[in-house]
Amino acid sequence: MAVAMAACTLGLHLTSGSAESSFSFRTVDKTISMVPLLRASSLISKTCYILHKTRWSIPRATPLTDVMKEKKESNKQDGNEGDADSSVPTPIVIIDQDSDPDATVVEITFGDRLGALLDTMNALKNLGLNVVRANVFLDSSGKHNRFSITKADTGRKVQEAELLEAIRLTILNNLIQYHPESSAQLALGAAFGLVPPKEQVDVDIATHITISDDGPARSLLYVETADRPGLLVDLVKIITDINITVESGEFDTEGLLAKAKFHVSYKDKAIIKPLQQVLANSLRYYLRRPSTEEASF
Repeated sequence: MAVAMAACTLGLHLTSGSAESSFSFRTVDKTISMVPLLRASSLISKTCYILHKTRWSIPRATPLTDVMKEKKESNKQDGNEGDADSSVPTPIVIIDQDSDPDATVVEITFGDRLGALLDTMNALKNLGLNVVRANVFLDSSGKHNRFSITKADTGRKVQEAELLEAIRLTILNNLIQYHPESSAQLALGAAFGLVPPKEQVDVDIATHITISDDGPARSLLYVETADRPGLLVDLVKIITDINITVESGEFDTEGLLAKAKFHVSYKDKAIIKPLQQVLANSLRYYLRRPSTEEASF
């Protein structure tokens, strides 16, 4: 299958919970398969370890098109080179596991620049997915393309953490490929695009973690941090490593930032304060490490 996972460090997947509308993550022992991944920023082949029985590979974004080059040249001649970057909207990709009990909902926004995204839908089909519903709506933030996705073999919503991350990276890679100007607006532009972000996000400043009660049976975990390949899977790994169950959630990519919202529980109850502190400290320690290990790309 043709797909893309650059985040490749964990062996996790979701299993059905007690209710059809919920799901939970658990770690599994899988045979490690090695897939070479080419980083656009250095053009050096690196080995990506994907802990999953299915092998996915993301095609690299194509170089900047002649149209973009001409546009840059035109901006230089007009003296508007700096204005070109400032006018590029922030790309947003939302993966929503909460709003529909029967499908994974994906929403993509990039100002008013997106078309019907037929290539993106075809790329998702290559992952073994069906787009069962698609619609477009407009608001003050731009044009929103929304897809409801199910697995082709089961007709059910996506439950594997790795596949959810593969969906995210595939969409972002397609966005960079067909809208090269988005590359500099995305953290993944350094991995998949030829124009990396001009500035790096300070992880210490960008990282925010809050945990609150969400009824007697679960808590709401919110994480905001600098985005990078594999983040969704890594977050779930950290949470489940301390025996906390992830029931459902939403993962948003907004430019250089990632924002995750998880409904979590411990033994079918809301997380008590001491365990909340353990969870928050574990996440902060992991997210604020100085650098990502080389093998994770």
